Amino acid sequence: MTVSAEQKAMGSRGSAGGIVITDTKRLDLDLHILELRFEGARLVDPLAVEGLARSIERDGQIVPLIAAGDPSSGGRVVLVDGYRRVAALRRLGRDRALVECWPCDLAAAVLAVLANSRSRSFAAIEEALLLRELTQGLGLSQLEVARRCGRNDSWVNRRLKLISALPEQALAAVRAGQLSSWAAVRVIAPLARASVEDSEQLLRALGEAPVSTRELKRWFEHYSTATRAVRERNEKEEQKSSEQLRNGPEGGCEADLLRIIGLITRVHRQLPSLTPLSAAVVKGFWRVHSSLEALGADIKRYAHDPERHSPQRAAAQAARPQPAGDQPVAQTVA
Repeated sequence: MTVSAEQKAMGSRGSAGGIVITDTKRLDLDLHILELRFEGARLVDPLAVEGLARSIERDGQIVPLIAAGDPSSGGRVVLVDGYRRVAALRRLGRDRALVECWPCDLAAAVLAVLANSRSRSFAAIEEALLLRELTQGLGLSQLEVARRCGRNDSWVNRRLKLISALPEQALAAVRAGQLSSWAAVRVIAPLARASVEDSEQLLRALGEAPVSTRELKRWFEHYSTATRAVRERNEKEEQKSSEQLRNGPEGGCEADLLRIIGLITRVHRQLPSLTPLSAAVVKGFWRVHSSLEALGADIKRYAHDPERHSPQRAAAQAARPQPAGDQPVAQTVA
């Protein structure tokens, strides 16, 4: 027996998770009456849609769309599954479709579809987006979702975590096929947790000049290494600051002088590669030289007579009564 592309895309429908929908109706309906509420939870796949269109054109629509609601009662009919088949039908210029209407509430219909997701062509992010609709849009708890779709709560939690750190801009890029699910979960999500600004900048760059998954993986490895180096450097600086605070002002001053020695040593090593020296380097040296001479003079002065130049003595002198000749003239009292 030949299996059509539509049947392969659909997979088998059973009662996985213990959910069985009964009293369903198969109707020939206009596409315009279907509410496409979950369109944003499905990834755009032009190749899959093209394959479905060829299959439907050759064999007709074999697998019905799945919707929740009863159009005969005048109520709304929400399309739960079959978004790619809708796209394929529209590509063929058709405005009607075979729809299996489930007489249950919307949450039950979505849960039934998720219960059978082991045999369906759902990506992990698509499952996560449907779970978000159930928990945030329809108000179900994670435990209830897990129980009713035949999964454990850790599976629900893992799926939701896939998209919890993803900006909406990244989800839109995944849906449009501009960003792979792998890149979204393994690169954009951890990048957004570290820096939302960096993730948004990367998404803009990928929109202007897409790169391969391998190139993106290599870039993120370099980024993570650089970020780790910066973090370690910051931790060392914080450690030095803590040590300086513990050692008091004298310890901080000594650490600064040692840092100056390190900088001078580094410049000294670079000089052979800079010859002939530019005017800017020479000018910078003489500025440093003047500063060091002034610092040396202050250090000699404070070291020779620290009491005379101490801030406490200067403050005490300022607080002493001024000589009579220096006193301001008293105003005449009326």
